[in-house]
Amino acid sequence: MSLEPLDRREILAGLLEPRARISPKYFYDALGSRLFCAITELDEYYPTRTEAAIMASELSRIASAWGRPGCTLIDLGAGDCEKASRLFEALRPAQYVAVDISAAFLRQSLDCLRQRFPDLDMQAVGADFSRELVLPGSVRRTSRLFFYPGSSIGNFAKDQARGLLARLRGHLGDDGGLLIGIDLVKDRRTLEAAYDDPLGVTAAFNLNVLRNANRIAGTDFDPSDWRHVAFYDEPNSRIEMHLEARRAVTVTAGAATGEPPAGFERRFVAGERIHTENSCKYRLDDFASLLASAGFAMQQAWTDPRQWFAVVLARPATAA
Repeated sequence: MSLEPLDRREILAGLLEPRARISPKYFYDALGSRLFCAITELDEYYPTRTEAAIMASELSRIASAWGRPGCTLIDLGAGDCEKASRLFEALRPAQYVAVDISAAFLRQSLDCLRQRFPDLDMQAVGADFSRELVLPGSVRRTSRLFFYPGSSIGNFAKDQARGLLARLRGHLGDDGGLLIGIDLVKDRRTLEAAYDDPLGVTAAFNLNVLRNANRIAGTDFDPSDWRHVAFYDEPNSRIEMHLEARRAVTVTAGAATGEPPAGFERRFVAGERIHTENSCKYRLDDFASLLASAGFAMQQAWTDPRQWFAVVLARPATAA
């Protein structure tokens, strides 16, 4: 069943809040997914290459610490599936399950991956796992390893992150695990440059959420009415991204989709913002506490020499 009626209501409800918001999951239509891939190539955007360097240098030790060849590798927010594919040789999964909200882009990615790994059982699951993760019965239940790279857990507020991690724990037996990337606290200049690059790729990525909202919710946003804003909120250890109205704007949503509500209207004054993303940065001990509150125990963490990023392996607490 299509998620779009639920998505429409969620987007419109967020826009009507006193501090308007659009969830960052709506960045990732097909164009948004490609724009994010471009962001990862930017000099300023350190998380992807730093995480990749950790995985490349520590992969044999990660595989040894996990110690379960023949596992079911479940890739959350799989995108182009490239990060997970780099694990196949070392982890030797029996099944690869790619999960992403952008189902069309995911199917294209998996079709390409099957040509490279024809002997590996692969499945695509188009799902919004931030709401609920329902895995089909064809997904093996033993030795499940959730792979959640890219510090995407930082997009959730701490209570939301705890809830997501607890739901993942519910899909695991004692032989399961979680391999997750987290961005670590660092200096403001480095962080803000990563989310506001001079080429404007991140700005295009942020503005594209308005185009996607128009498609899903029937709104009439004109991206030229808005500008990208990103800054580091040091007390809360998080980057915030917003879209700021360049002028007074009235956004409406017609009934073209056939879904309520009809007659939607939200007025924005010049300078008013729509909150589109948080990206929380962690200290390792704080993240270990978060894992513990969700039923996991941190088994091991690997970091880069500058301590900018960490890859964490966690087990269900009863199995640690």
